[in-house]
Amino acid sequence: MFSLEQLEAFMETVESGSFSNAARQLKKAQSVVSQHVMNLEIDCGVELFDRSGRYPVLTAEGSKLLPYARATILQHRRLKHTALSLFSSQLSEVCLAVDEGIPIQRISEIIRLLESDFPNIELEFLSVSSIDIIDMVHSRRASTGLIFSELSMPSSIDFESIGVIKFDLYVASSHPLAKSVALNMDALRLYRQLLIRSRNTQTSSFQQAFSPDVWYADNYYVLLELALQGHGWCLLPEHIASNSVLSGNLTRVPIEFEQIGWHANVDVIQHQDKSSLPLLKRLRQLFRELLVVQK
Repeated sequence: MFSLEQLEAFMETVESGSFSNAARQLKKAQSVVSQHVMNLEIDCGVELFDRSGRYPVLTAEGSKLLPYARATILQHRRLKHTALSLFSSQLSEVCLAVDEGIPIQRISEIIRLLESDFPNIELEFLSVSSIDIIDMVHSRRASTGLIFSELSMPSSIDFESIGVIKFDLYVASSHPLAKSVALNMDALRLYRQLLIRSRNTQTSSFQQAFSPDVWYADNYYVLLELALQGHGWCLLPEHIASNSVLSGNLTRVPIEFEQIGWHANVDVIQHQDKSSLPLLKRLRQLFRELLVVQK
């Protein structure tokens, strides 16, 4: 009967693209990984990879097995994390990482309520981009993150949506884009775009380069300042842009397709080996109930 080691070797080979890469990820010898996969194939009675090329390619049978292998491994990890949490339920340190584009006016009330339930709590606050926060939670540098939803999330992370934030396209009132109504989105390609990017140069799934001329920052307030100085157009949360719009220094990009803004989901994320701990469960509950975001 196949083992968890065989399933891990199989799944990691698929995800990393080769037996050698899988061995590095699993910190095992390549021969051990290859043997695990071969034993799994023997147990299943079929070939899971086509090895005729330079890199192993999933067969039809391998593709059918993959989602079940992945689900089995993830459930085993969750079982292990839950069992370990039974012996470490007294977590007192919380590192909260928040995307600065998310309004947190009620954070002091949330922390006050959390401290009343857990008086020995130790808190650390970080403000970085959502992509960076995902990496920090995945690596356990941060225990909880507030982010704008991403299409792809590591399997080690638990998440739930707690609301939405309205975004729109903005430009300085003195910018050429603000002087006339553009017929379509292609007009934006003629001007510099100001774009959010993580510190390791990754962009968000909803913050993609559209113009060939792009300047980057990892902070929405930096984008706002660059836009106000006339350096280009950008996608900003409405609550960050509102004061500058009211003062007349910033305007929505005028375009015939008027409803070009959209709502981004706001998620609270935690590593699955910590998310069942009472302190972090209570923090999620408070964010769900008290954080002011649009619904």
